[in-house]
Amino acid sequence: MSKATFRERARYWFDNTMSRGTASLIGWLAVVSVGLIVVVAGLTLWLAPNEPDGVNGPGHVLWIALMHALNPGKLASDKGSTAYMAVMFAGSIGGLFVVSMLVGLLSNGLKQKVDRLRRGRSRIVESGHTVVLGWSDQVFTIVAELVKAHASQKGSVIAVLADRDKLAMEDDIREAVGDLGRTRLVCRTGRPTEPRDLALMNLATARSIVVLSPEGEDPDAHVIKILLALAKRRGVHPPVVAGLASSRNIAAARLAGGEDVHLVDSDDTASRLIVQSSRQSGMSVVCMDLLNFDGGEIYLRTPKKLVGVTYGEALHAYQTASVIGLRRPTGVVLNPPMDTVVNADDEVIVIAHDDSHIRLAAGKPSMEESAIVEAQAPPTEPERTLLLNWNGRAEQIVRYLDGYVAPGSVLEIAADHPKAGTGLAGLRNLTVNVKDCDTTDRYALESLGVGLFQHVIVLSDDRFAAHHADTRTLMTLLQLRDMQSTLGEHYSIVSEMHDENNRALAEVTEADDIVISDTVIGLLLAQLAENRHLADVFGYLFDSRGSEIYPRPAASYVKTGTRVHFATVVESARRRGETAIGYRNALARNDPPHYGIVLNPDKSEPVVLNHGDSVIVLAER
Repeated sequence: MSKATFRERARYWFDNTMSRGTASLIGWLAVVSVGLIVVVAGLTLWLAPNEPDGVNGPGHVLWIALMHALNPGKLASDKGSTAYMAVMFAGSIGGLFVVSMLVGLLSNGLKQKVDRLRRGRSRIVESGHTVVLGWSDQVFTIVAELVKAHASQKGSVIAVLADRDKLAMEDDIREAVGDLGRTRLVCRTGRPTEPRDLALMNLATARSIVVLSPEGEDPDAHVIKILLALAKRRGVHPPVVAGLASSRNIAAARLAGGEDVHLVDSDDTASRLIVQSSRQSGMSVVCMDLLNFDGGEIYLRTPKKLVGVTYGEALHAYQTASVIGLRRPTGVVLNPPMDTVVNADDEVIVIAHDDSHIRLAAGKPSMEESAIVEAQAPPTEPERTLLLNWNGRAEQIVRYLDGYVAPGSVLEIAADHPKAGTGLAGLRNLTVNVKDCDTTDRYALESLGVGLFQHVIVLSDDRFAAHHADTRTLMTLLQLRDMQSTLGEHYSIVSEMHDENNRALAEVTEADDIVISDTVIGLLLAQLAENRHLADVFGYLFDSRGSEIYPRPAASYVKTGTRVHFATVVESARRRGETAIGYRNALARNDPPHYGIVLNPDKSEPVVLNHGDSVIVLAER
């Protein structure tokens, strides 16, 4: 290889200096300007040594050359010989190019600086802030719920790090959430998988970290990589809550993040909620009320005055809060046996509208003994369920449903999905039949004999984009609603959707429950970001083992049409080994936003429960 020439070395050095940015370019422009001024001054002293009039030496000539280079307009006021005017004209033309280049460089450099600031690359100087890593539609739900949770706090901060434009993130969140109240939103552009970008979020002083499962292919791989980056950080590690799209990746994520990371299995949680909602009308609304920060919230309390009393007695201990279980050193138990004694190391789990409402009641509650009804729970019988459409979590839904129904129950799957009904070997209680069907076609639905089923589940077809899939689901719901009205049939309808904005449209169909899976997961992540100790409580609620939420006929608890205090309903449920937490008014079942459900009413509140109304209880199956 030939040796580099002097010209090549000089050009290489020049290229390197030019690539150093705006400051280097301005430096070169200054060198050119000095050269121009010196040349103009030298030519003036040589060709017109006594011009202009009143010149006082070379220094004065240099000043005149500088003024012409910076302000070419001075040429108009010059007078002198042709040689002098020619030199000043050349200097002014050269100065014109220099000034133009200087303005362009300064403008470009300022633009680059503004763009860098706009991208949000400065380190956050906050403490006690909640950090959200990643971007998906769940971010809007999480921010909205955290704003509600921090409404009474000053200096609350939510920091979001995602590989998106900073201003675009802020605009999208403010447009979706609206007024942020006292909470400040700080967005930074960067990759949550990069340690250098994570350093921007000042994680050592953060209150908690929420890791979102992004949209697109293989989202869990992205979450696991973020958990690895967080685990490798030095210093303080705040609590981490992460959402995963698939149950298959839980073990890998647990290994990546460590035991202190709480993982939310989106598929599993949504599947359980869909199954429970299909069997208990209003279940999804109850869960949404418990998960959001608008209505009843779940709190943990350690009241010394309840130590030594039984769980059954503790049910009447609070006037404006509902006891639902105990958090013991051995774990969480909801609706334990009524004779369970509250120990000193137990925490009482209560539902309240605000922590200020959790106060022990003075005296015994008013109850109408004559209104209490003793009724036996009806025996379980085989059921018929219709499942419309198919997606990646459908197999899990079928298996959970198999654990609920009585032996001899039938599940009819109607879908034109190529994988419909696959992977269902080993079911114990369900007999499964699969039919090819376009679920948006009225005649195809009528051929299924929908009136023969007690429950209908409408899933979102994963072959289509989320918006299109929701549109198809709406079409199916409208067809089912019209068939019910025309044929006089009655069956519960539960549907799955992606976009919370479509709930208002779906209300026209009067479906019993609409499960917005992304919203449910977002609410759960927000709750755990505020209090990760509630993870076991919500895990228990969504588990098929132990006590679950059931809306049961009000006539099984109190005399219908009779005015009673809600404490009477609580007492009636207590005698059945159940915990009453609210009721549902059947006449308002289609009225948003609560659809007739009232959670945690004041125990002294008088209520009249009629035929068709329900009492919401925690009970064993």
